[in-house]
Amino acid sequence: MSTKHSLADVMVCEPFGHRSQTRSSEKASKTFKDATRIQESFTSALERRVLLWLASRMPSQIGPDHLTVLGFVAMIFAGGSYALARWHSIGLVLAACFLGLNWFGDSLDGTIARVRGRLRPRYGFYVDHMIDSFGGLFLIGGLGFSGYVDWRIAGSMLIGFLLLSIESYLAAYTLGSFRLSFAKFGPTEIRILLALGSFALWINPDLSILSLRLFDFGGIVAIAGMAVMVIIAAAWHTAKLYSQETLS
Repeated sequence: MSTKHSLADVMVCEPFGHRSQTRSSEKASKTFKDATRIQESFTSALERRVLLWLASRMPSQIGPDHLTVLGFVAMIFAGGSYALARWHSIGLVLAACFLGLNWFGDSLDGTIARVRGRLRPRYGFYVDHMIDSFGGLFLIGGLGFSGYVDWRIAGSMLIGFLLLSIESYLAAYTLGSFRLSFAKFGPTEIRILLALGSFALWINPDLSILSLRLFDFGGIVAIAGMAVMVIIAAAWHTAKLYSQETLS
């Protein structure tokens, strides 16, 4: 008798527990407030129009997740192409092409979700930015291996990128604002500069600025820029949070 009751309890409680978890998840999604996206880069206005045009013409069979995967795979191949450039300059051209493909997938996935009313704010935010972090690792790792960038500069760029990402994510959580661009530069501008630099080195591998190799010079500028942005953003947001939560 007791065994029958136990089995019945399991049969009843399991679906109930599952339903409770589902309701809890749905409630969390409804109460979750997505951070305000701040995008003020040079290309943001034009990019927004292009993305909306593409989203309205994208086949219904292709969803945001497909584009997210496409963007991630393209970034892995971009890093691999830079690694290939250590032996053959065609890797520079391939890397530029994969950066363009990464822009297509990474930028369009969220637009598709918004246009179709298929937003999943928590899932989208988490997956998108975890993929960005791993993508940055593959890309900068490939650059460091390519021989076109000193590995110490590449490592410092990765640290700067991760610190800036962490600051942005913390600001999104604590202040409800997520900044996608700094000083008019965002991911799209960085892709464009990197692609142009790749084509320039493909044409002239010995290209240099101020006696520094092109990508070494660009890397140093990027490190300095990211360092300044992290320090200013961290100081500004700390002061803002302090003023909002001053103890009496």
